[in-house]
Parts: sequence; structure tokens; C-alpha cells
Amino acid sequence: MAAEGHDAPTAGEYIVHHLHHLQNGHQTGVVDFSVLNMDSLFFTGLIGFLGCFVLWLAARKATSGVPGRFQAAVEILIEMVDSQAKGIVHNANSRKLVAPLALVVFVWIFLLNAMDLLPVDLLPWLWQSALGDHEAKLRVVPTADLSITMGLSLGVLITCLVYNVKMKGVGGWAHELVTAPFGTSKNPVLAALLGLINFLMQMIEFTAKTVSHGMRLFGNMYAGELIFLLIALMGGAFVATGPITGSLLFVGHLIAGFVWAAFHLIIITLQAFVFMMLTLVYIGQAHDAH
Repeated sequence: MAAEGHDAPTAGEYIVHHLHHLQNGHQTGVVDFSVLNMDSLFFTGLIGFLGCFVLWLAARKATSGVPGRFQAAVEILIEMVDSQAKGIVHNANSRKLVAPLALVVFVWIFLLNAMDLLPVDLLPWLWQSALGDHEAKLRVVPTADLSITMGLSLGVLITCLVYNVKMKGVGGWAHELVTAPFGTSKNPVLAALLGLINFLMQMIEFTAKTVSHGMRLFGNMYAGELIFLLIALMGGAFVATGPITGSLLFVGHLIAGFVWAAFHLIIITLQAFVFMMLTLVYIGQAHDAH
């Protein structure tokens, strides 16, 4: 944001500023894995802790009698996730871990997405005020950060690989990698060729599932963040216009913000559900033998 005494930022500068992360270093245009998006890591960890605390609180206050509203809401959520897990992962022993994992994925991602409902300038303004630096950067929606969503999808991939080995054994999974989906042949040369093709197809499948898993969540949340920024610009534009036009822009800002927030609430819930369902599907596929 512009420092005091300077001209107000243009619309482009405003959006670019809000799309920059608080980092532990400076990007040089070259891939550098030592540069971390500290804001995304902080809010991901904080919200994850709060989500776990809420679920722990529900478990601690659970009673066998008539449940309160909070307990009833959590029970409905748990039953929904458990029923989805039973329909996809048919191994009862695996569901002891998979079902709670799916619950954590849904709650965590929903809460991360819900950060988008906060006024776009609220936390950045508080951060800038605390530092006394009007150029300080802060992004508060971790799922609008590709590194976070890809990290989550990589976690799902690792879980799938573990279950592939657990359910099929190292030898059984290795055999599947070179025999599915096109099978094999008794001819040694053809068998080697099919084995290579099958292996490449399996690697492509794992890569495509992981990338699409993370990109889908990132794309939707990034687009939602941009729309909130555009709506915020509409609200700020009333200062630079006449009283009549400015009043209309401000009213339009309020209406657009309310409508988009209501619609976005559906989007953030749906995206959390889709990510959870794909997690269950991919882990369920790891239990299936080709």
C-alpha cells in the first residue's frame, strides 16, 4: 500500500500488493526453495490448531443424552464423513485412520477457505499498523497459495503410496506398476515394452491426480480472492468520485460484497468437500488390485 504522504495506489498496484506474500527472503525470478511464504505457513498452522481444538472441545463435551446444538452439528459432520468413507474405502481396518483423516481434511480446508470471507484489508492493515510499515505484505488465505494446496495434495499422494504398499506388499505393488493398465505378455520383448509403458502410465496417473488435486483448490480460491479485491476497489473508488457517483459505488460495493460472500460460502464448503472426496477416492483406489 502507499506510504503516508504518497499518492494513493492505482487499482493495479493495489491488487499486486495484495497478491504478494510475506516471505523470509526475496524472489529473484529463479526457483528458490529456501524462500518461504511465511504468512501462508502461519495461518495454515494456526487454523489447523484451532480446527483441532474445536473438534477436541466437541469430543470433551459430548454427552450420551440429548446433544446440544454444537455437539449435534459435529455429530452430523462426523456421520457424513464416515458414511462417505464407508462407501469408498471398504476395508474396515483402514477406515480407522482414513475416516478421521478425511474429517481433518474437510474441517481444515473449510476453515482455511473461510479466511477469504474476512474483509480483504482488515488483517493486512492491522499487520501494517503493528509494523508501522505501509508497504508490508500479508496474504491471509492459505488455499489461494499454490505451495499450500500442492503440499496438501502431496500429503495425500504419500498416504496413497503407503496404502499401496501396505495393502499389496512391495512386490505386489511393483508387479502392478508394470502390468496395469495394459497387462503383460509371454513374449519377453513385448513384456518389457508393455512393462515400460505401464510404468510410465502409472507415473503419469499419480502425477496428474496430485497436480489436479492441488490446482483445483488453488484455482477456485485464487479466483475468489481476486473477485473480493475487485469488490473492495469498487468500495474504495467512491472517495475519488463525486458525491452521487461515489454513493452509488459504495452501495454497489455493499450489495456486491454481500452477494459474493453468500455465494462464496457455498464455494468454500464445496471445495473442502471435493478435496475430501478425492482424498477418499485416491486412498480407496490404493486398496484396489488391478
